[in-house]
Amino acid sequence: MTAQVIFIDDEQDIGLAVSQLFRLESIDCQHSTNPGAVLKQLSPSWPGIIITDIHMPAINGLELMEKIHQIDAEIPVVVLTGYGAVSLAVKAMRQGAYDFLEKPFDNDHLLEVAQRAMEKRRLVLENRELKAQVARQQQPGLRILGQSKVMQQLRRTLDAVVDAPADVLIFGETGCGKELVARYLHEQSCRREHNFVAINCGAIPEHLIESELFGTEAGAFTGADKKRIGKFEFANGGTLFLDEIESTPLSLQVKLLRVLEERKVTRLGSNQTIDLDIRVVAATKTDLRQLSEHGQFRADLYYRLSLVELSLPPLRQRPDDLMILFSHFAQVAAARFHKEYQPLSIQQIQQLQQHQWPGNVRELRNMAERYVLLGPAIVFNEQPAAAEQGLAGSMSLQQRLESYEKALLEDALSQHRGAIKAVMAELGLPRKTLYDKMARYQLTRRDFLGTDDSAD
Repeated sequence: MTAQVIFIDDEQDIGLAVSQLFRLESIDCQHSTNPGAVLKQLSPSWPGIIITDIHMPAINGLELMEKIHQIDAEIPVVVLTGYGAVSLAVKAMRQGAYDFLEKPFDNDHLLEVAQRAMEKRRLVLENRELKAQVARQQQPGLRILGQSKVMQQLRRTLDAVVDAPADVLIFGETGCGKELVARYLHEQSCRREHNFVAINCGAIPEHLIESELFGTEAGAFTGADKKRIGKFEFANGGTLFLDEIESTPLSLQVKLLRVLEERKVTRLGSNQTIDLDIRVVAATKTDLRQLSEHGQFRADLYYRLSLVELSLPPLRQRPDDLMILFSHFAQVAAARFHKEYQPLSIQQIQQLQQHQWPGNVRELRNMAERYVLLGPAIVFNEQPAAAEQGLAGSMSLQQRLESYEKALLEDALSQHRGAIKAVMAELGLPRKTLYDKMARYQLTRRDFLGTDDSAD
């Protein structure tokens, strides 16, 4: 567990007493007499605070505070001074100390100061993370669209692991956007300057997949007349996406596991290993745990891949995202086909909401593109007859009114690409009323900015 408080004092007895004081308040506290060792524990993401004596033989508290703030200027440092050392306390505050206490200090006062400092540190880190999330959502390129609760949670998880040195396993039905998520992880991470390499394990003949992944040396087998770089080596420094991982033969799974564990690959026909700095993202539409229980997938490979496991919901489980996605895909198609995007009628919106979407986001994108290219009459006449029966049997009047109001808001936001003033003018709403309604339906303008999203 990472300490919330590190107390630095060369007097062992004081350190032990303070550590016990904090532990009685259920606050994890580490006591140290070695400032140099403490510095090695700190980083810009460290979530705690420092309490340090000013007078220490190895390094004084002001010098230590300067070194701490070189690591992160917003780590709170509380300094302890001797009785009457007002000038030192003032100097410490001018140099960035969070607060100071005179020895001998009051225990209750120490706890109060420490708790305020910890709360400040928590808010600083939370604010940094929120800013980072906003920056990722607003920068050009891929974004994960949707305001349903399950998609909000997915984005939080992705942001938490985006730079973690961990492989990822993505589970989802066909068309849910597994490759989109893999590309998002790559493009938002520190690996973005290197290759993103995708390979569909189910589309390559069994006798070729090993050479595709690991590469070959010239003369490794009949027909191998020149050296070939494998996908692992080509993705070095970046991300390798293994789609339909469940399709890999059991004999190959043993070799995959070795590469993942050792982070080394050997071309076929060679004895020379190649070091890998790589993130592997695997995707599957079947339950690998269940397959492993039936001996159809290696359990050790499953557990190696699933350190971070993401489950993508099918589109039928996120109806609140339908119009955001449809409007986005339709506007992208309108720009590509040089056509005008016609907003959906309430009847067409109802048909979208009642359809079960067996092809998930890929099916929705296909429909949005046909809607722009061929026109609404042709596209919506193709929908199953059951979808044309309306929602009278399943929705109350209030639900239908709310659905219609939300659809109007989404359509206006989509047409004006999140421009609030234009939406206010079109719908004749005051700014506060518009914001209240957007909050009610969990709509944010960021979801309607122009992006380059795609679906798996």
